[in-house]
Amino acid sequence: MADQAQFAAQALEYMPALYSAALRMTRNPADAEDLVQETYLRAYRGFNSFSEGTNLRAWLYRILTNTYINSYRARQRRPEERQLDDVEDLYLYRRIGAVEEALAARSAEDELMDLFTDDEVKAALDSLPEAFRLAVYFADVEGFSYKEIAEILDIPIGTVMSRLHRGRKAMQKELYEFAARRGLVDPGEAATRQPQHSHG
Repeated sequence: MADQAQFAAQALEYMPALYSAALRMTRNPADAEDLVQETYLRAYRGFNSFSEGTNLRAWLYRILTNTYINSYRARQRRPEERQLDDVEDLYLYRRIGAVEEALAARSAEDELMDLFTDDEVKAALDSLPEAFRLAVYFADVEGFSYKEIAEILDIPIGTVMSRLHRGRKAMQKELYEFAARRGLVDPGEAATRQPQHSHG
């Protein structure tokens, strides 16, 4: 078992990443700071329930997610503020796998990708129902495995896969609608491109 000081030092390495995740959940910088602070307080108090050698990063994200669901969401008290000038955040959204997947079937996917603004990519993700949004965020932005996401969200792996599949499809549809509104694709194409069968 790690001692508390050693545990704290290891856990603090993840603070910037946890803050980015908290900002995605709360959409408000002050609330994101509160959420991360509360997460570290709970982690520090409960560190003896953490088994050394297991995944500290996933354990911290699970505490963050539970804290958000149980505490923050119940008392959303500040008006929504979008921080669209956060350079790191925009970089992550540029890389998000769902967008690449959505455009992979197109011959000019690189040029088309450049036509989506960062705001549109964010809006597509933010438009997802929370359960799907968190699954897509943890997989495509944070790079967690299905198993890790299952642990963080405390749901079966099959549910993770289903939420990712449905979340990515919904995001793809949203981005095609942005493209159609701007005349980049035929408006009818977004509907016809959706697969006819669904796995969950």
